[in-house]
Amino acid sequence: MTRKYTGQCACGAVRFAFDTDPNFVANCHCLDCKRATGGEAATFFAVPQEDFTVISGSPKAFHYIADSGKGLDRNFCPDCGARLFSSNLESFPGLVFVTLGSLDRPELIKPGVEMFTRRRLAWARALDLPQFDGMPG
Repeated sequence: MTRKYTGQCACGAVRFAFDTDPNFVANCHCLDCKRATGGEAATFFAVPQEDFTVISGSPKAFHYIADSGKGLDRNFCPDCGARLFSSNLESFPGLVFVTLGSLDRPELIKPGVEMFTRRRLAWARALDLPQFDGMPG
């Protein structure tokens, strides 16, 4: 059965799929996201855990305690090191947060909010989206 969305790591060893159209897509400027991606921000979205399937390979998980004090697992390819998704989020049980860049067709999904904008670097320009200094409430 063909899934609506598919994604993979840089080397293709780990592949995943899901069907849910994301309704929370964020461009996040928090320090945790900056460190995790090595970039100015991370773009990610939530998918129900029951819809998310690893279809090949075995991602490696790194358990991390965020600045919030809550834990999560950052999953990446053990071969190429590409970050793919976060799971076991204490703050968001039952959800998997997928990194937009790991999708085969990232153009199908666009951010809906920017958050932790107080951490945005001075040279980075705001997108034409709702802006939040911290976590949207």
